Amino acid sequence: MRIILSVLLAVALAGFLLIGLQDFPPFGEATNPAHNAVMERYLEDGPGETGASNVVTGIILDYRAFDTFVEATVLFSALICVLLVLRKEEGHADDHRP
Repeated sequence: MRIILSVLLAVALAGFLLIGLQDFPPFGEATNPAHNAVMERYLEDGPGETGASNVVTGIILDYRAFDTFVEATVLFSALICVLLVLRKEEGHADDHRP
């Protein structure tokens, strides 16, 4: 019974996501929201404003530096939490050594 419910839930979720895809703009069309003034400014003025020879590096380290720092902080916090949860304490009751 649990397997049938899991499969039905997965199919319903997939159907819901596929219905949502119908609202996306066509791929590669010039009127897509991704093709806006910000992208043009990054590509045209980025190397001069950032001094980076690589546009992607300039965007990540200069224009989006605060966002990148927060993402790194979140990943570091998640790593610390996982290590705290998985650490093994000595003399724990679940330790079944002879």
